[in-house]
Amino acid sequence: MIALIVGTSEGKVILSHLNKYTDNILVSTATTYGGELLVDYKYKILNDKPLVYEELKTLFVKNGVKVIVDASHPYAVQISGTVMKIAKDMGVEYVRYERKSTLDTLPKNDLIIEVPTYEELGEALKDIDGCILNTTGSRNIDKILELKLENRIVHRVLPSLKVMEEVFALGVRVEDLIFIKGPIGYELNKAFIKEYDGKALITKDSGQQGGTYEKIKAAIDMGIKIFVVERKTMDYGKVFSEEEELCHYICSNKENY
Repeated sequence: MIALIVGTSEGKVILSHLNKYTDNILVSTATTYGGELLVDYKYKILNDKPLVYEELKTLFVKNGVKVIVDASHPYAVQISGTVMKIAKDMGVEYVRYERKSTLDTLPKNDLIIEVPTYEELGEALKDIDGCILNTTGSRNIDKILELKLENRIVHRVLPSLKVMEEVFALGVRVEDLIFIKGPIGYELNKAFIKEYDGKALITKDSGQQGGTYEKIKAAIDMGIKIFVVERKTMDYGKVFSEEEELCHYICSNKENY
């Protein structure tokens, strides 16, 4: 059986290619919403809740997983670390799908500021006078709040009930929230900057599929700084950035499924 860890929109593409060969697939997502996006695809088992090491390993062992495909988000390093450890401990192959970096394709620009950590982001934002748009996702709002910035910060998050409950529990005001499903196009990014009189925008390098280019271009064209929280690098071993190539590699060995 193939285990597929899904955390990006490419999970659907990978599943569609795998389905050309097999449906003997165990899919694991971190949310119910992630599972709902896969209803049109074929697989034997779906786990749609976060699992710790022992739970996930037990699930893989029980179902005879032979290879693990990690298509989690580029910033989900904790998940990747857990899955790599499971693969090593089980003695099965680990294969990584990694989105290409958007920053690597862009020319240098003084308005693009890369920061390695949220702590350093806080220092960099101290010179910003005015509203800041945060597009790093609901799971990072607490990190932004911990910076204790005096600026108004407007957070763009997924419009799900769970996310709403989480952000309201953090004390974020409804007027400081934009509930919308991404990725967001160039014109709408510009419109949000104009509507909230944004003086800076925070994002992650989530790749083309995550709408990073459109955010960066909109910020530059509106003349505001865009702060990009850098990806943490990991030694994944075998890495693919093309979905079809990855699936061909996995399914070329029928023992995997």
